[in-house]
Amino acid sequence: MLDNLTSVKVSGGWHKQYSHSASSTHCKMRFAVFLPPGASQTNKVPVLYWLSGLTCTDENFMQKAGAFKKAAELGIAIVAPDTSPRGENVPDEDSYDFGQGAGFYVNATQAPYNTHYNMYDYVVNELPALIEQHFPVSDKKAISGHSMGGHGALMIALRNPNSYTSASAFSPITNPMACPWGEKAFSHYLGNDKATWAQYDTCQLMQQAQASDFVPMRVDQGEADNFLVEQLKTENLFQQVNEKDYPAQINMHAGYDHSYFFISSFIDEHLLFHQQYLLD
Repeated sequence: MLDNLTSVKVSGGWHKQYSHSASSTHCKMRFAVFLPPGASQTNKVPVLYWLSGLTCTDENFMQKAGAFKKAAELGIAIVAPDTSPRGENVPDEDSYDFGQGAGFYVNATQAPYNTHYNMYDYVVNELPALIEQHFPVSDKKAISGHSMGGHGALMIALRNPNSYTSASAFSPITNPMACPWGEKAFSHYLGNDKATWAQYDTCQLMQQAQASDFVPMRVDQGEADNFLVEQLKTENLFQQVNEKDYPAQINMHAGYDHSYFFISSFIDEHLLFHQQYLLD
């Protein structure tokens, strides 16, 4: 059952927030959806799923990215889930980069996190089924995200190449096995087995990808991003893309940082990138 929390008209379409009881995360989850003008049961539209970064909720992208006007023009719905399970019974830590707000889009295997922290299953299976059941959308979907969510978007597309027409990311954590954010999250959620970690690492997954399963990708990265060297490891993604001849366009931008000022500057280009595959 969906509970409609808010409903606001924007760019000729509608932005709505909902909550529901999620079976994968065993708690109430919230998500936001933008429906472009003309979306109806007789005119179902494709969907772009947006995954946000550390400390964020569904609201960050929807309120700051400035995506509605172009999405309305192109006839693309946008769905933004939360970044983790939440609630009094959900284990949390006093840390911005782990616990609630920092689910890392994995299925946790370690107690006490494995009951609720199953964001991979939620994003890949439960949420799309819910969206396609209750909203006027088709089964054509793309995926995008920022930072931790960029990691999630690229990783999920690589693991599910037949489910997404395309993938994109702003400032993604490209090689979480090799950066402090990823090492902390993976060790707590997944334990010490590095083979399990590799299942959620974009660089590792790209290394193993077969040409028949390639998913078109676009990545934009600011050169003034304070997290670029230590956390994001974009150079490692460059190496994998070049070695595999993977269809991924990586754009570096002088002067831009890690913020939504950067995302809002190039979100239209990402929507246009996805349009060519979603509406093909």
